[in-house]
Amino acid sequence: MGRIPKYQQVADRIMRLITEGVFSPGSAAPSVRKLSRQWKVSISTILRAYYLLEAQGFLVPRPRSGFYVTTRSPNAPPEPAQSDPEPDPADVGMRELITMIILRDTMNPALVQLGAAHPDPALSATRHLNRLMAGSARRMGDNAGVYLPPAGNLNLRQQIARHAVAAGLSLDAEEIIITAGCGEAMYLSLKAVCRPGDTVAVESPICFDVFQYLENLGLKALEIPTHPRKGISIEALQFALDNHSVSACIVISNFNNPLGSCIPDLEKKALVSLLARKQIPLIENDIFGDMHFADKRPLSARAFDTQGNVLWCGSFSKTLSPGLRVGWAAPGRYRSTLEWLKFSANLATATLPQAAVASFMAEGSYLQHLRRIRRIYQQRVGELRSAVIRHFPPNIRVTDPGGGYLLWIELPDNIDALALYKIALKKGIAITPGHLFSASRQYSHFIRLNAANWSEAARPAIRRLGKVISEM
Repeated sequence: MGRIPKYQQVADRIMRLITEGVFSPGSAAPSVRKLSRQWKVSISTILRAYYLLEAQGFLVPRPRSGFYVTTRSPNAPPEPAQSDPEPDPADVGMRELITMIILRDTMNPALVQLGAAHPDPALSATRHLNRLMAGSARRMGDNAGVYLPPAGNLNLRQQIARHAVAAGLSLDAEEIIITAGCGEAMYLSLKAVCRPGDTVAVESPICFDVFQYLENLGLKALEIPTHPRKGISIEALQFALDNHSVSACIVISNFNNPLGSCIPDLEKKALVSLLARKQIPLIENDIFGDMHFADKRPLSARAFDTQGNVLWCGSFSKTLSPGLRVGWAAPGRYRSTLEWLKFSANLATATLPQAAVASFMAEGSYLQHLRRIRRIYQQRVGELRSAVIRHFPPNIRVTDPGGGYLLWIELPDNIDALALYKIALKKGIAITPGHLFSASRQYSHFIRLNAANWSEAARPAIRRLGKVISEM
């Protein structure tokens, strides 16, 4: 038997370090020169080993940055299949379940928080923003306590319009309305285009916030099959629109919560075109668009809109600080209606947070902040995913998102996620059961986990959770 080539020996050694967790998913592999010196082998040998590991799916190259450990293990379980929700509209009645899980348990500091989709407070820009807010208060004097126009701070709207270029948009500041987070933008958008009793097509699964708004406004949900990588099925949506009266469609276009799916550009274009032909407004939640792991931000669906039919919604809650409550809507031809609804709901969004975010963006800090947190969240998603694969039963399915910080996990059919949630609470762990992501409780054996707060201290919680699942 021939002697194993040197580069193969090096590759095997690196692969062991990856599988043992020494080199964590999403982290940078040692530089070629550094490893060459440490292991006393030639640069060409290290390069051949890295190229081999790239071919095997353990490393991925990044231009001008070196090699990184992939977040997708070659031996990992598959992702969940495209969803298959009920084909008819459903009344929404989730208030009690959402209240129990979200309001009671997500604020409990005694729990390992792996459920609610909150960012890591330690990665927020709160301290910097507080300084900017204090500076704005000094400069503005008494005007800091005066209502802004309903549309919000002009400087902030200009900054958002400039930032939106990366999403493929060419917006004027006058097209944007500042809201109290993305939630208010979505709620006001629904109110602008729907009436009680109307039906709204939604991705399935989709964040339970959407069902809160639908329930509050007396709207029905028509759930559309959605793929964990490609997002909403255009074919299924077409069929649904041909067979039901639909007043609006909602998608989380980039890194759906909880799936992590990102609608490809051609599919976004087809989605916008389909809805425009049928004169059905598209409410686009793009709150995770800036949280991409690839070099380039994905386009928004609004980038393909030529008729003002897309209401583009976003916020700084996932990237800067959720407590700011600063979001926005660019509601296209519904702008005047949405501005009136904003005025009649609460006059305007708070003055000082808007001024602070505008200054933060104008000085270039927002882009720098995004570059930092994207790297960290990518690594944490990879590490949580690896821990799930290692400690959960082998017959699971788990998503591998290209952005955000959420994982959607399909458990064996006999596992009830709500029962698992209750057992996990007793063991000091908060998760989110799949029941919350469908109006008709489609995902009873799914859970969502949040990687934002992942650390090695949370690994025992995943080990305990995996043991519970194995025993159920």
